[in-house]
Amino acid sequence: MESKSPTSPPLIHIRGLRKAFGEHEVLLGFDLDLYDGENLVMVGKSGSGKSVLLKCIVRLEEIDSGTLEVLGKSIPDLDQVALDRLRTDVGFLFQGSALYDSMTVRENLQFPLRRHPDRMRGEAEEKLIVSALDSVGLAHAIDLMPSELSGGMKRRVALARTLILRPRIILYDEPTSGLDPITAKEIIELILQVQREFHTSSFIITHDMDCARVIANRMIMLVEGTNYAEGTYAELAASNDPKVRAFFK
Repeated sequence: MESKSPTSPPLIHIRGLRKAFGEHEVLLGFDLDLYDGENLVMVGKSGSGKSVLLKCIVRLEEIDSGTLEVLGKSIPDLDQVALDRLRTDVGFLFQGSALYDSMTVRENLQFPLRRHPDRMRGEAEEKLIVSALDSVGLAHAIDLMPSELSGGMKRRVALARTLILRPRIILYDEPTSGLDPITAKEIIELILQVQREFHTSSFIITHDMDCARVIANRMIMLVEGTNYAEGTYAELAASNDPKVRAFFK
């Protein structure tokens, strides 16, 4: 995909972010900007800190130092009420889908609506649930239990649950991980569909370079705790830097 030229301030702005667990330093002065309407993909080796960064963005992990702003707000400085409010604008698609096993698909989608009734904008709950499921092609699965769903279907339901609050930003944690090639392709197409239809800005971490090639407007490479390289897929694929080339083997 072509890179989008920024025309407004970034929705996520990170500078000099540092995060360590004890003596193990994970992020060592990391920088990042996510702009309106783009799919930004980050790749990095297993254990390099990709998921840690996602958790820092929504403050599931506290940063040690640096600047971390989401939608113009400094994440470390928010009180719990303000943080919860901001999180409704930032959808998080977990790698394992994180559906509630004891709830039906309908009840999984009801849960965020009932926690945040202001996000319904006067619309009927049932209409929002059916519409969200229809957007991912699973309206027929509304009364199924998670145990009755395939891995790809669970990923779709999780995305529907994220979309139901109409977030401005979606964070994807390895969206194609553990899926067969056909299902992975369907999820990739769905991410592109969501970008087109809902005008979301997405930050996607993946080890799947085929996924990155198709969906990325822009890519960054997390190497040794920093944003080591940045550009379009084509620009990075043409690099002669050994650390960049290693991702394309």
